[in-house]
Amino acid sequence: MVRTSHRLLDYLHSRQDEMTQFLERLVRAESPSALPAAQQPVFTLLQEALEKRAYRVQRIPGQQTGGHLVAVPEQRDPFSSASDRPPLQLLLGHSDTVWPLGTLTTMPLMTKQGKLYGPGTYDMKAGLVITLFALEALQALDITPIVPPVWLVNSDEEIGSEESTPHIERLAQRADRVFVMEPSLGPTGRLKTQRRGVGQFTIRVKGRAAHAGLEPEKGASAILELSFVIQKLFALNNPQRGISVNVGTIDGGIGSNVIAPESTALVDVRVLHKEDVPDLEATILNLQPTTPNTELVIAGCIDRLPMEATPGNRQLWQQAQQAAAELGIEIEEGTAGGSSDGNTTSLYAPTLDGLGAVGENAHAMGECVYLDQLVERSALLSRLLIDPPLQAR
Repeated sequence: MVRTSHRLLDYLHSRQDEMTQFLERLVRAESPSALPAAQQPVFTLLQEALEKRAYRVQRIPGQQTGGHLVAVPEQRDPFSSASDRPPLQLLLGHSDTVWPLGTLTTMPLMTKQGKLYGPGTYDMKAGLVITLFALEALQALDITPIVPPVWLVNSDEEIGSEESTPHIERLAQRADRVFVMEPSLGPTGRLKTQRRGVGQFTIRVKGRAAHAGLEPEKGASAILELSFVIQKLFALNNPQRGISVNVGTIDGGIGSNVIAPESTALVDVRVLHKEDVPDLEATILNLQPTTPNTELVIAGCIDRLPMEATPGNRQLWQQAQQAAAELGIEIEEGTAGGSSDGNTTSLYAPTLDGLGAVGENAHAMGECVYLDQLVERSALLSRLLIDPPLQAR
């Protein structure tokens, strides 16, 4: 397998310029999540490239989004098998970015000191390039994975994957393993072996208005009550357990001379362990008012469960370590504070996340990828794709 790994790496080194050029084409096709039509040029570029590499592509229309793309090998389509549950390995990526149309005018595509700068380079159009060329390398070297790869690219990951999640769940339930091509963690390129779950809550406080100067005793301040609620929420933070609770925005009141009849807080919750979710949700949803004559109306949930260190996930990480060693590259693991579609797939199949680009400044000015790492990441993925089926589930 060491010789095969070196062949993959050598081939991809020969394709480095083409990888960079294709990435530039994808970045120029700006694709903000909120504009469904903007996803189609990206999908067209991917479809044309995949069909040249003996993959059949299906584009699934979206209702409120740009839809999704699914690619399967022409000769080894797992969905054409007579078996009810043929094995597959799922590759996940997304075409959408957080950047609005026109960002290229203020954040131009450019190469400087071995880095390619531009909106969406790091998160995660470079991950799409890495995946495409990993599949190409296997085809070019006549290497057929035991478990057929299936690639899903959605267009709503940055806004929560509401439309694409049913498709992701369907494929994950049939997958032997899942590789998520999200960016790596930090400039050292750590793979993401755990991710925190995420939830949002809205807390509305109903009080009673009164004149602040004439009859303040007849009022019940929703703002005062919200101040107590905020302190209760921040008391739920538990860094040792990986629990974070943040009140991100507050508003309320009518004027400085009126006892506030209403106020609202928006709350972000992150949790590392699935077992902590029920109690944490219940604690927030059952908060009780401290201020007399006020009422709390609370809505929300933790809607993305954590990606935990399951036995299957750990086995996949160990395989990645072995593959990296064969390629002569170093990899490390880390825990991501945010969530991805890997949180979803980890509920059904062994999942390894952060296999995409090494770079900096996701969702920020100065977003870039390290061009010399594209080849190594693509070689790592192609090597992982030829591993036999996992045993631990």
